Amino acid sequence: QVQLVESGGGWVQAGGSLRLSCAGSGIIFSFNAMGWYRQAPGKQRELVARITSGGNTNYADSVKGRFTISRDNAKNTMYLQMNSLKPEDTAVYYCNGLIPRTYSWGQGTQVTVSS
Repeated sequence: QVQLVESGGGWVQAGGSLRLSCAGSGIIFSFNAMGWYRQAPGKQRELVARITSGGNTNYADSVKGRFTISRDNAKNTMYLQMNSLKPEDTAVYYCNGLIPRTYSWGQGTQVTVSS
């Protein structure tokens, strides 16, 4: 059974940075395309960054140039480095596989950016 646990969220002022982590069990990240998603209040969950098994990355236009997705294969952990945060980045952030190959959603980690 795949379990995904997100951490690293918090409160930050606009322009600040946070690094999110995603620890996985029952899955080997380096064998799978994975992504970071976010869901803001009243909005649908959206994919903001993805990384293929080969290490290629892709970003939503809204975060391009500010967010960086990466993974540590030895630790089987995925990261999302978020810089130059904006209030509109406020959301619960989740890691998972890429739709339709997703697993049970974790609890996510809350990111709050104040202006």
